[in-house]
Amino acid sequence: MSEQLGITDVLEKVRDETDGEHIRVGEVIEHLESRGFGPLLMTPALIAFLPTGAIPGVPSVCGLLIALMAIQMVFGKQYPWLPGKLRNLEISRDRYVSAVEKAEPFTRRIDKLFRPRIRQLSEAPVSRIVALICALFGLTMIPLEVIPLAAAVPSLGIILASIGLSTRDGIVVIAALAVFSFASYILYTQTLS
Repeated sequence: MSEQLGITDVLEKVRDETDGEHIRVGEVIEHLESRGFGPLLMTPALIAFLPTGAIPGVPSVCGLLIALMAIQMVFGKQYPWLPGKLRNLEISRDRYVSAVEKAEPFTRRIDKLFRPRIRQLSEAPVSRIVALICALFGLTMIPLEVIPLAAAVPSLGIILASIGLSTRDGIVVIAALAVFSFASYILYTQTLS
């Protein structure tokens, strides 16, 4: 897959290059290649970042999911491993096409706002280091659960990292690293007090 493809292009490519009345989740993940990690990291991070993160147990579950996904990226997986049942889930082509059409205005804005810049920061080996940081901060969300909404800070860093890795935008990766630094400072000062 060309690195110049935007998220909209990738979604359209899945639509155009798959056959049949149904599209398997595994096919979508494979077409996304390494970008498949971004959305999968972002989803639990968003759940922990939003007010849903104040629900007991939610930050811990989200943190574990983030760590599991990020560790796969650290070890060089091209796209996330999913259990066979999940990979083989199918959605109808009509539903997929409809979802892509509804999401297109949003994904086109993302493609304009976030674009490949300083790509070295979103490619291996740097992307693996960023994934390791995401895994570690995902795990920090577990003890942070005792403080309401405290998991929001590492979640924000993971959200930015997932956007940067998905769109190959090194500037967003730098912003994520800044948030991680701030989160580290908060964690350090909290452990001293």
